[in-house]
Amino acid sequence: MRKRLWAVTSGLALVAGAAVAVPASASADAAPRGYIVVFKDSVTPANAPSVARAQAADAETTVEAVYGSALRGYAATMSPADAADVAGDSRVAYVVPDRTVRADVQTVPTGIERTDAEQSATANIDGNDERVDIDVAVIDTGIDLDHPDLNVHTAGAMNCSNGRSADDGNGHGTHVAGTIGALDNGDGVVGMAPGARVWPVRVLNNSGSGSISDVVCGIDFVTAHADEIEVANMSLGGGGTDDGNCGNSNNDPMHQAICRSVDAGVTYAVAAGNEADDAANHTPAAYDEVITVSALADFNGQPGGGGLPSCRADVDDTFADFSNFGADVDIIAPGVCILSTWLRGGLNTISGTSMATPHVAGGAALFKANNPGATPDQVKAALQNAGTLDWNDADDPDDTKERLLNVAGF
Repeated sequence: MRKRLWAVTSGLALVAGAAVAVPASASADAAPRGYIVVFKDSVTPANAPSVARAQAADAETTVEAVYGSALRGYAATMSPADAADVAGDSRVAYVVPDRTVRADVQTVPTGIERTDAEQSATANIDGNDERVDIDVAVIDTGIDLDHPDLNVHTAGAMNCSNGRSADDGNGHGTHVAGTIGALDNGDGVVGMAPGARVWPVRVLNNSGSGSISDVVCGIDFVTAHADEIEVANMSLGGGGTDDGNCGNSNNDPMHQAICRSVDAGVTYAVAAGNEADDAANHTPAAYDEVITVSALADFNGQPGGGGLPSCRADVDDTFADFSNFGADVDIIAPGVCILSTWLRGGLNTISGTSMATPHVAGGAALFKANNPGATPDQVKAALQNAGTLDWNDADDPDDTKERLLNVAGF
């Protein structure tokens, strides 16, 4: 589904006999160079080309196009002074600076469609940039702090990795942030909880790697702001297991930190991992206190299969061939060929349980927006209860068919 809008820059009109108006902040070099000259009705369509050529010769301008049907006039490149001279010609009705137009195309990514986020009254996806009042921490490589399609809470930025800024140097965190909350503004893409405030908590370097100590630093920061942050996304992981005792038995500081953060009220969505392995062998995926997310291959945003593979080979509407699995997985969400925000204000399509997880974090954000007192356990239960079994589990390596995220009722 696409929404198309046209946007134009502002401009100044020149009328016959009027001086060229240049904003005070602009220099002559910065003034517009392209102009549209519109003739009075006294200039016939047949005469328009000759009048345009004559004026161009007098003003030493370059005519780019001549109009004689819908409009009588021409487009030309000229200086502001020449434009003023042309505007004073008795045959000219007015002269205006040429304006930039662009097609603003907002794409609803397949994952947003597959989880029915466009049916959510809270998400209210309609291109009008109404923002979900919720805060989500992105514990990752940072976020592109200036991305025009994200509501980045720069005052809440934290860098626990190398470097001095929480600005994303990799792209992964920015992609995650877009799936969570890209603006519903008619441009770029739209996220699960459009306009959610995304907090850049950088714990991974430009290569996408980091240390447990960096991750604990990020969790510690989120917990310190648990009165503001409702949801945290962790699309990261490494080897490890769950001792079932919040890390107290096997001296796992990341587990202890997450347990205390969850106790403080923060809901954590984490990636199951991309090793086609049991998630029990990976942390934080193995922790019981989080929502562990596996990935669905979906190429068309619709149930029933039949979508053709796009950015990578897989089978539509099935368990992604790279996704981790097992009893520790709590829910499944689209994670193959996901379009989202990227560095330098751009977009990119990538795959992984890292891409499935922010769908769930965004779903949790929608639920929390309407149920601010819900505990992390209640959020997890709500997401699972709302999920559907409408996907093909033939390739699921375990015996449990996870529920597919669905936020239509949120």
